[in-house]
Formats: sequence, C-alpha cells, structure tokens
Amino acid sequence: MTLKALVLCAGRGTRLEDLTRDCPKPLLPIEGTPLVGYTLHLLARHGITDVAVNLHFLANKVQDELGDGSRYGLRIHYELEDELLGTAGAAANLVDYFADASDVLIVYGDLVFDEDLTALYEQHRANRADATLLVHQRMTPSNSIIDMDDTGRIVRFRERPAEWSASGPVWVNSGCQILRRELIDRFPSKRPLDLPTDIYMPMAVDLRLFGAPIEGYRIAIDSPERYRQAIRDVSAGKVRA
Repeated sequence: MTLKALVLCAGRGTRLEDLTRDCPKPLLPIEGTPLVGYTLHLLARHGITDVAVNLHFLANKVQDELGDGSRYGLRIHYELEDELLGTAGAAANLVDYFADASDVLIVYGDLVFDEDLTALYEQHRANRADATLLVHQRMTPSNSIIDMDDTGRIVRFRERPAEWSASGPVWVNSGCQILRRELIDRFPSKRPLDLPTDIYMPMAVDLRLFGAPIEGYRIAIDSPERYRQAIRDVSAGKVRA
C-alpha cells in the first residue's frame, strides 16, 4: 500500500481581497510559516513523503518558496495548470504520477488543520472505501451537505443547495479526502472537474463513500477574518507547526 498526496494550490484566492493580490494564498504567512507549510508538515508527520502540488496563479513564487520539499521532509512534484482544472481535474491530470500509489490523499490548499491522517487512512482501508471524506458539523452550511448512515457510509451528497432548512447541525465536507487510485483513473482527463459536483454527487449511490468526523483542529482560510483567526489560533498553540 502506497499513499501519495495532492495539495491543491492553483486557485487565486480572490475572497481574501488585497491579501492575495501579489501573494499566492498558499504562501500567506502564519507565525513565520507559509499557510501550506502546515499541511506539508502534517503530511510528513504521518509518513506521506511524495506530494504533488498543482499551480496556476503566481506559480513561480510557490515553487521558489517550497523548493523540492526537503525542508518539510517531502519530495514535491509540481504540476502547472495553464487553465484551472478543479479539484478532480487536477487529480486526473496527475494520473501518471499516481500510477504507483494505491490511494491518494487530496487536500485543499487553503486549510490549516491538525488531524490524525494515519487513523483516517486506516479507516479508509478497513471500509474498502472508494473515497473517505473528512467531515465536520455546521449549523449554517455554505458548502457540501453530507448524509451518512449508521456505519458512516455517505448515502447522499448535496453541493451548496439553493434551499436548505434543518433543525440542527449537518455534516459538511472538510476539504480533505482519501481516494482509491483506481477511482481517479476513471476521471475524464484534460478538462475541469470538481470532486463534489462531478464525482461525489452523481456517484454517491454507486460508490463506497464514507465520512470520517474530524477530531482535531481545522479552519479554511477563505476570508480575511478567518486568516486572522488562524493566526490567533496558531499563536495560542492550537496547531502544531
């Protein structure tokens, strides 16, 4: 069994306004470490050493900062996208790189999180899952809503529903998932594809999709306020650097 990773770093980060005008979002500094550095350190701590990073906006700056990955204990493979391919399209574009892997961990590059990835992978293998998604609960979801049965298997996946109402919290996608490599082999290549919209939603019934409730820290840096919150949380010791 071989687990490789893909960290999605191609987006422009427009919701962060002036913060990302000249600085790619993965390089936003948090206590002296670039944002994506926290994810790279986390991958290395759990024995994942081969990592792909897709790039588009200010790609050279990311490559210059991260280098070959050796300072994080990793080997980084860069894949430049002339056009944005989306979360699934980026994985399909790397099918040759993943050919010797049994599974692929895909994580959104705007996350700061501290989760037991070893336990997540063990759960993924034990369930013989096509994909295992890290999930968390929210009262007012703004992204994917996930319905699971008693075993944790995902039975329905709704991406940003136009109409929503519920009496309590719902499970939502956390932006970190492990996919069986053979599933990625089935993705159409050379065109934009989104994991939630193009893969999970239409295939939830046919695939073995499982949700794993998050147990550690997580924040998505999708606004200036969340960036400031991440800085406060790291400073308070909520995340290992």
